Amino acid sequence: MKKLAMAILLLLAVNISFAQTLDELKAQKKLKKDSIAAIQSNLKAVQSKIDAWPGWKKGAFGTIGVSLSGFSSWYSKGTPNSNAGNIGVTLNGYANLTKETFFWRNAANINLSWVRIDDRDIDTDDNSFQAASDVFNISSLYGQKLSSKFAISALAEYRTTIIDNFNDPGYLDTGVGATWTPIPDLVVVVHPLNYNFVFSSGETIFESSLGAKIVADYSRKLGNINFKTNLSMFQSYKSSDFSNWTWTNGFGYTLWKVVGVGFDFGLRSNKQEALSYAIANAGATDPVPTFGTVDNKLQSYWLIGLNYSL
Repeated sequence: MKKLAMAILLLLAVNISFAQTLDELKAQKKLKKDSIAAIQSNLKAVQSKIDAWPGWKKGAFGTIGVSLSGFSSWYSKGTPNSNAGNIGVTLNGYANLTKETFFWRNAANINLSWVRIDDRDIDTDDNSFQAASDVFNISSLYGQKLSSKFAISALAEYRTTIIDNFNDPGYLDTGVGATWTPIPDLVVVVHPLNYNFVFSSGETIFESSLGAKIVADYSRKLGNINFKTNLSMFQSYKSSDFSNWTWTNGFGYTLWKVVGVGFDFGLRSNKQEALSYAIANAGATDPVPTFGTVDNKLQSYWLIGLNYSL
């Protein structure tokens, strides 16, 4: 009985000692977490001061997506012997100058992708890479500050394609108005006096007009995350048929050094482009499409792949 009692007492002593040690370790862990949280808070405060400091701020990030596939005697698909490939590249870049009395913001968005399908059972098929998405957009915004959040501004924005039909069509917006910057990363532009120049070769569909320009841009870098969204709208005073809008988004997460994963997508509505496409693809016996009859479908693109940041 004495030996049994001694064994029970020893076991209780070990358990009490272990519990005390575990509680001490948990207390140490809590202290270290509190210290890490305090350090992170201090770092964020310092970074916010750096971001708000006047001067040039430059950066770029984008996504590279590559997909290759091959099939041999895969009878469940329409082309059982075929090869396919998809290559896409996006770039979101900026160069912004901030001073006490004015700012100058410059941005570029490029999205290019190619698709290739080779049916090995058909010798005459086109197995070259064909353009899938083709977006080129650059803008420059100058503002003379009236206060910390409002400015009188002037904007120039150019949009076109560069793989196929460069500047055909091309769009150049130039105008003046006001810019609101409620927070450092958000810029809202409202220009009631804006002219939308449309460049096209021998087409009567595309027409320049006077209207209002609205732009909302939000760009943010949080640790390993890069994010940018941009909405650009033109409302024609002449006709809603000449109005258009484009919304582009880029997201990148850095996993190692400058490499990570990224996702880009965009939406667009442009009735002039829809009508031009409908006329070019109408059959000989089909009625000629017009602004009143054309189906102005929502345009879209997306890309997932490796991300890079500079």
